[in-house]
Amino acid sequence: MSTSKVMSTEILEIQPQELKFTFEVKKQSSCSIRLGNNSDQYVAFKVKTTSPKKYCVRPNTGIIKPKMTCDFTVTMQAQRAAPPDMQCKDKFLIQSTFIPFGSTEEDITSDMFAKDSGKYIVEKKLRVILTVPPPSPILLPINGVLKQDPSCEASMQKEIVRSGVENIPPPQRVNEDVKGIEIAEEMDELRAVDFVDSKPADNVEELKVVKKDVELNLAKDFEDLKLKLNVTDSTLREAEFKIMKLTEERRMTNLEKDRLKHELEMLRKNSVKRAQVGFPLLYVCMVALVSVALGYLMHL
Repeated sequence: MSTSKVMSTEILEIQPQELKFTFEVKKQSSCSIRLGNNSDQYVAFKVKTTSPKKYCVRPNTGIIKPKMTCDFTVTMQAQRAAPPDMQCKDKFLIQSTFIPFGSTEEDITSDMFAKDSGKYIVEKKLRVILTVPPPSPILLPINGVLKQDPSCEASMQKEIVRSGVENIPPPQRVNEDVKGIEIAEEMDELRAVDFVDSKPADNVEELKVVKKDVELNLAKDFEDLKLKLNVTDSTLREAEFKIMKLTEERRMTNLEKDRLKHELEMLRKNSVKRAQVGFPLLYVCMVALVSVALGYLMHL
């Protein structure tokens, strides 16, 4: 059964080898890392960190084509206080692996970087270093021109004289045994750290603008919906009034219909009674003619 292996050779060239942030209380700080693919294959990468809520990475996954580079930006969220001695224990892990030619970012899954995926995976761990921003010189207007405060400049010169060192670079040579011990301790510390998937960075200002636009759109939609509800309610009231009016007209029509039926029945009954009481006109005429004819014959 095949298992994943961590290759000894580097798939990606990573510059720089550490994440250096200029730390200021209640201010964000960002730094960039460049990944270079010197191979002839497609490479997928993924960035993890031990403090996913503290940092935002953009992008946290991606694909680098052969002989190409890719930059990702790490943003440290604003912190309320500085860590003791400006020492940060946060770590970052960059995982990389070869993928089929022509793959896209949609093809990247978490299983690609799993230890039981059977793929060759290279892991590179980066430390976080915090630096203090350089002090800004105090500028005073002298003859209409901003110049550095003489007292500040004098204090800096005194500090240089007191230390007895001026613009002397730090020593470059380090004892090899001590350096090896420090590297070994650092690697042991990194192995003991649990890395968590980093989250994509979000521009705070863009989020504020988007939030404001969403709130305005929601308010507008709410007003439109409220207006439509009022129109619908008015239409329903008019419909109910018309229904009541039509119902009343129907009731009156039924009453008028019943009254007309009653009157028609009364007329029919009256006509029948009249026919039963009197003699038909034709019968009376016939009797008169017969009587005249008999009288004429009797006189002859």
